[in-house]
Amino acid sequence: MAAISKRLLLSDLVSSDKIDQVPSNYIRPISQRPNLQSVSHDLSIPLIDLHDLFGPDRGHVIDRIGRACRDYGFFQVKNHRVPESTISNMMQIAREFFNLPEEERLKSYSDDPSKTTRLSTSFNIRTEKVANWRDFLRLHCYPIHDYIHEWPANPASFRDHVAEYCRSVRGLALEIIEAISESLGLNKDYINRQLGNHGQHMALNYYPPCPQPDLTYGLPGHTDLNLITILLQDQVPGLQVLRNGEWVAVDPVPNTFIINIGDQVQVISNDRYKSVLHRAVVNCDRERISIPTFYCPSRDAVVGPAPELVTDDEPAVYREFTYGEYYDKFWKRGLAKESCMDMFLAT
Repeated sequence: MAAISKRLLLSDLVSSDKIDQVPSNYIRPISQRPNLQSVSHDLSIPLIDLHDLFGPDRGHVIDRIGRACRDYGFFQVKNHRVPESTISNMMQIAREFFNLPEEERLKSYSDDPSKTTRLSTSFNIRTEKVANWRDFLRLHCYPIHDYIHEWPANPASFRDHVAEYCRSVRGLALEIIEAISESLGLNKDYINRQLGNHGQHMALNYYPPCPQPDLTYGLPGHTDLNLITILLQDQVPGLQVLRNGEWVAVDPVPNTFIINIGDQVQVISNDRYKSVLHRAVVNCDRERISIPTFYCPSRDAVVGPAPELVTDDEPAVYREFTYGEYYDKFWKRGLAKESCMDMFLAT
């Protein structure tokens, strides 16, 4: 069996040690491996055109978003008003960062999940038993002026390009949140008002080529703890979504974003909309970069089912909690379980 990795970052292990086997600390038990041969490539998630979200056909778009949230938990969007140049610059600067020399990247390294800017590997190396085939740079990015000074200063244009991207994607997030709120029959600003001062994080994920991709994951099946996730991915497939008990590959479509609802939308909707399991798989030929933006409540925001969605026939499924409480329990539990929503059920 291959030895356990000693390097801090997976990318440096792969590039410097020229490994031809997955190290033992990355190998999943047989029952937990991805079974890549059983993935469907015949199904697709809805692709929604946002062009009419502010026009006379807004109701039609809202209806499509609501059905996608109810039936899939995932959808893609085009005509989202995030400039192509902003997207291109973001993807390019992410690639440049992960191509920096090891000693330069490690200036941002930390294994402390509470740090608001940190480069790390896997998911939470303090708690997990099996590592994931991923390095990531995690950034808090709202309000930008609170965090931008922490971000890497190399490459030289990193902060400018990332800040521009964060501002554009926040605008998209707020539009999607309004649409989801309306689709539930709530005032369009209802969910927005539940988020306190709001929070926005992002991750720059780097998945190196893997010599034995059937033995490990980039990330195993999980739900997202936040409100919604807006995913930008390069042209290398890797995202898979669980649909009717079957894993479905979500192949990249240029200049689109993948939107998935997170645990907080499931709570607010009182289970009308479900936060869906998804995972990242790796391949033996090409590196992959994905950039999820996690839009969420602030830590002190109180989250619970919308009162308008609680009835005698459909009582509250979840108790109220602060997002900070949820966030801390999620990071403590990690991805050993697919979700931590069971810890917040109403009694």
